[in-house]
Amino acid sequence: MTSLFRYFDQYNILSEEARTAIRAISTIQTIRKNQDLQPIGHTCRAIYFINRGLARIYYFKDDIDITESFAFENQIIARVESLFSGKPSRKGIQMLEPSEVVAIHATSLFSLYDAFPDIERLFRKIFEAGYVDTVNRIESLQFHSAEERYRDLLESSPDILKRVPLKLIASYLGITPVSLSRIRAQH
Repeated sequence: MTSLFRYFDQYNILSEEARTAIRAISTIQTIRKNQDLQPIGHTCRAIYFINRGLARIYYFKDDIDITESFAFENQIIARVESLFSGKPSRKGIQMLEPSEVVAIHATSLFSLYDAFPDIERLFRKIFEAGYVDTVNRIESLQFHSAEERYRDLLESSPDILKRVPLKLIASYLGITPVSLSRIRAQH
């Protein structure tokens, strides 16, 4: 849990009582490589912090597997639209490596907001940062070339080529594996 609270401290430092309350509603889970943490069609009921491993959010469109995002160690991942709406998600979360995550039970977390305003403030800041990342991702797809998106990905995640299959990287970039090979050959 040390890494989790170090991550939280970047956004908002919690009181010891708030930390104890979060520990009480959290469990550590071990997930195998290529196993779904949350399958498509399920309602998200937890916020996950990745202690070890690598995850992706994915969906299918016209029977094509599309990667929406990646999350690495010391990052949060959740299907937020499902978490807040209580409806099943059309997207899933898959672990791409043997992984360990801290699962924070969402309903219990939200019930802590009134008793611990610092927890509410923390998660507001985390969700705001996630929203900004989503907007930046959409704008990247709208305004940047595939080559620019590839360079940005390598800059933000330098070891991604060692850890993620190229077909998933191509899908994330919104291009074909052949186009990705051409871009990589130029660098």
